[in-house]
Amino acid sequence: MTPEYLSQQFSVALTYENYLASGKEEQQQRWRRAYEAASLGTTQRELIGGFVRQMNILVVSGIWCGDCVEQCPLIQRVAEANPGKIDLRFFDRDQHADLRDRVVMNGGHRVPVVLFLAEDFHWCATAGDRSIHRYRALAARKLGPSCPIGIVPPDTDELQATLADWINEIERVQLMLRLTPRLREKYKD
Repeated sequence: MTPEYLSQQFSVALTYENYLASGKEEQQQRWRRAYEAASLGTTQRELIGGFVRQMNILVVSGIWCGDCVEQCPLIQRVAEANPGKIDLRFFDRDQHADLRDRVVMNGGHRVPVVLFLAEDFHWCATAGDRSIHRYRALAARKLGPSCPIGIVPPDTDELQATLADWINEIERVQLMLRLTPRLREKYKD
């Protein structure tokens, strides 16, 4: 995936609000419930607020997906902590087969898949379909092949741990951007 391709995809992707509006009312309510349950602590807001490199985040998602319901609103909360440096956009997996087919994980079309991109749309990292805490919680509940649909929100401890996972991943990419020689040269820092 070239920076040109990723830039083009990003330019037509939806903001969180527009993506949320694309869902049915019941789906929107599930996403809002997860969003309202998530909050950043002071230390987390200060960390994210201190980011100095522009970061573009493109999420391949499904408005219907329980894992997306329980993770994407958390990523939105992180992006809101520094909107000047984090630009977050969403693609519906089923409506964008070209991108979907380029981010196959473990032989399948999983969601959410998060693409972390530099300011110039160079690919930096991919994460998904679940954070480590999300996988641990699902394994503990022994869901087997079934897929949660987001009707029941995750418990508070799981939500906070999953939020911390996403903050750690976003911080990791921010540090990558901060320390990369090509951007350090560009910004003389």
